Amino acid sequence: MKAVLFDKPHSLNVVSRDLRTLRNGEILVKVETCGICGTDLHIVEGTSRSTPPVILGHEYAGIVADAGNVRNLVPGQKIAVDPNISCGVCYYCRRGLINLCENLLALGVDIDGGMAEHCIIPWKQAYAIPDEMSLRQSAFIEPLSCAVHGIDIAQVKHGDTVVIVGAGPIGLLMLQLAIHAGAARVIVVEPDKGKRDLAHALGATAALDPGDGDVESAVRDLTGVGADVVIECAGKTETCALAIRLARRGGRVELFGVCPTGRTIPVEPHQVYFRELSIVGSYVNPHTFDRAISLLHSGVVTVDTFPVHLFPLEGIHDALRIQREGQSVKSILQPQL
Repeated sequence: MKAVLFDKPHSLNVVSRDLRTLRNGEILVKVETCGICGTDLHIVEGTSRSTPPVILGHEYAGIVADAGNVRNLVPGQKIAVDPNISCGVCYYCRRGLINLCENLLALGVDIDGGMAEHCIIPWKQAYAIPDEMSLRQSAFIEPLSCAVHGIDIAQVKHGDTVVIVGAGPIGLLMLQLAIHAGAARVIVVEPDKGKRDLAHALGATAALDPGDGDVESAVRDLTGVGADVVIECAGKTETCALAIRLARRGGRVELFGVCPTGRTIPVEPHQVYFRELSIVGSYVNPHTFDRAISLLHSGVVTVDTFPVHLFPLEGIHDALRIQREGQSVKSILQPQL
């Protein structure tokens, strides 16, 4: 089979690999769609952890090609793959915090993932999806599951004003989730006009261009006091610092975007104290995968209008470039092309 193999930073190649025999509790998936996200970019650039050599791809879905000895799934069934595998026995797992598992492994990061024609996975990572769910929707299940956890952590309440910094794929998903959670106003901060227009179309109250001037003053003019909740989705140090400044006194700031490891921002402890800020993180998708499928299938969250670019496996480098340059909301590999 063909697959995209990551050997070391800046070394990514399409290779031919043999499939091993299925082990007990494993299934073989014919991969139909695999999204590319910021984590993939960071892995290739060497700024995010992984366990090479490994086939990348953790946002994927497909069809069961061989169910092995598993009775819960059958060949031909459509499934999406939750990439995060917790150990179940460490301190955090036994407290229900599976996303913080001390031994957490991920398909497409530590174990061969979805940038391939076929992938072998533990059957428990497979979630059945409706036959009518499109390939485009399927590619967004995993990122949406992470965004659902982010909204849970952000604790958006009915009537809140929410500011979302960054209108990439995660920011646009967060926008819809915040509205569904009851936010009265959702303000998006995004330099790209096309993404601002899309945010407006999806229900944003306002979409601010940071290049137009003082974002802090603009948010204060719109809100009077600042935002109840600010969700940073761009993964940049400057936008993380901005997010903290945009919150009202007593507000909540969520750093959701993935900054490269080792980067820091200045935070004045007195301001956190005096403004009684809550600053939280959100990591992957504990127990939210099924909810993400339901949200997409019901139409509560839509990705149908998102500009996407589709590529065969051989187009991986173009796909990464377009994603890195922000030319598309999402680059999606279709290994069967």
